[in-house]
Amino acid sequence: MELAASNRAPARWYRSLFVQIAVAVVAGIIVGVCAPAAAPALNVVGQGFIRLIEMVIAPLVFIVVITGIVHVGNLRAVGAVAGKAMLYFLLASSAALVFGLIIGNLVAPGSGLRIDPSTLDASAVTAKTGNAAAPSPGEFVLGLIPSSVINAFATNDILQVLVAAVFVGAAIAAIGPERTAPLIRGLDLCLEVVYRILGWVMRLAPLGAFGAMAYVVGQYGLTTLSSYGWLIAACYGAAAVFILLLLVIGQLLSGVPIWRFVWHTRAEFGLALGTASTEAVLPRMITRLTEVGVSRSVAGLVVPTGYSFNLDGAAIYLSISLLFLTQAFGIPLTLEQQVAALGVLLLTSKGMAGVPGSSFLALSATATTLGLFPVAGVALLLGADRIMDSMRVSVNLLGNCVAALVVARWQGELDQATASKALIPTRRPLVAAGARQH
Repeated sequence: MELAASNRAPARWYRSLFVQIAVAVVAGIIVGVCAPAAAPALNVVGQGFIRLIEMVIAPLVFIVVITGIVHVGNLRAVGAVAGKAMLYFLLASSAALVFGLIIGNLVAPGSGLRIDPSTLDASAVTAKTGNAAAPSPGEFVLGLIPSSVINAFATNDILQVLVAAVFVGAAIAAIGPERTAPLIRGLDLCLEVVYRILGWVMRLAPLGAFGAMAYVVGQYGLTTLSSYGWLIAACYGAAAVFILLLLVIGQLLSGVPIWRFVWHTRAEFGLALGTASTEAVLPRMITRLTEVGVSRSVAGLVVPTGYSFNLDGAAIYLSISLLFLTQAFGIPLTLEQQVAALGVLLLTSKGMAGVPGSSFLALSATATTLGLFPVAGVALLLGADRIMDSMRVSVNLLGNCVAALVVARWQGELDQATASKALIPTRRPLVAAGARQH
């Protein structure tokens, strides 16, 4: 009798996507330091990979959400998922903002700089944001509704694609499975095609991580680390502590060992850090969540929505950066002013994913609303902003994964047995050499 599968030779370590991405990131840093002139050309490599991923995001989200709703068959359950997700997003992002304010007050990264905001170039911020403005609440709500489904796909607006998918999925569920069975089978086949394309694209992930990292290091250099040392240390230290809190609180609320989930998805987290983009792993992360027992409907609804409404890493960065600027300009904030700033940041930071220079827009809108400092002062952050991407990406991604696990458990859409099987390794008995198999 053949040996059991547990006794087969393990896969070679260098075939691991995580190892390949890690090597690519290190190689990118070395090339960025040694050959910074190559940064623009290497940026094409990184951006090209992200474009390939973006090519499949909209179709994947559209089909996953539709098929998830159809298989649930209960429109009230879908509404409950959305409501619980938004409640979780509000609590999590508020906690991240408050946490950032606490760290900013304790560390005071901008104290002693004594910078005159009038000496800063406001046009640099305008160039960074593409002269865009923070949307009003009415504009934001209207922006969720696609003028046409084709336009939503053409602009790759994930929230609009999500809204269209919910309507289509609800309509198919209302018509009934008997009449729509051929359509559902066709959608399942289309999903298989998208996953096949995604598998091909992911083979290029190490190349994309290499190009993106080489560009960042070559373009901005390592001297930025010394120029903004305290701000960078405060943000990354806050992110590390917040991640530990997410590991503990996420496990308590979901019943899933979050640190094992992170290890299970280490290749995806490595790719997100290497490319400084959460969109690069959105399709794969939805698949990974379904592998650990989250229903397709919950994963398809919560994760894409969280990319706009649950940016915990960005929230930490915004609150620390706001205090950094006021401290750098010698403007002390009272507790009342900090609470007011917290409320404004909570509003201005929502729904700004994908907007060029979204963090600058949120800080500018907050400074203008409360009159804390001239808007030109935001330009002080231009040198450090790109270095913060890895911090924001890691916390944002983990926060949305935890959100999906928690909401799935609240909704009864989390298969704990599947999660245990996927995340908790079992000890396999060793078979002595030459032993007979029965």
